[in-house]
Amino acid sequence: MRVQVARQLLDRQLVDVTGRLVGKVDDVEFALDDDGVPYVRTLLSGPGALGARVGGRLGRMLVLAAERFVSDPPLTPMRIPFRLVERVDSAVWLRVPAEELPASPVEEWLRRHLIGRIPGAGRASG
Repeated sequence: MRVQVARQLLDRQLVDVTGRLVGKVDDVEFALDDDGVPYVRTLLSGPGALGARVGGRLGRMLVLAAERFVSDPPLTPMRIPFRLVERVDSAVWLRVPAEELPASPVEEWLRRHLIGRIPGAGRASG
């Protein structure tokens, strides 16, 4: 699949195979094939990836604000192998359900420390 990273991937919504929104593409990671041709290896999502892409003072503020919600800084982005991408159009559609993706550290913290403490949250269907 051939894509223009800045136009077709960055800032696009990530959608799992069931239609659930799982984040946005905040950055990408490249690798080189055996012939030295670059390709997109991994999609990065989360404030850690976005802060690094934005850079400067604003990028550092994004990362520092998000790190307040994790137990073990530094904040790492959610990493989605590009092989899990089914198609790219107005969104980036994945081949797998959200439960098979690595969890976002910020989302894990919020689930454990906030959502999990809401009365009845354990009985909610998700």
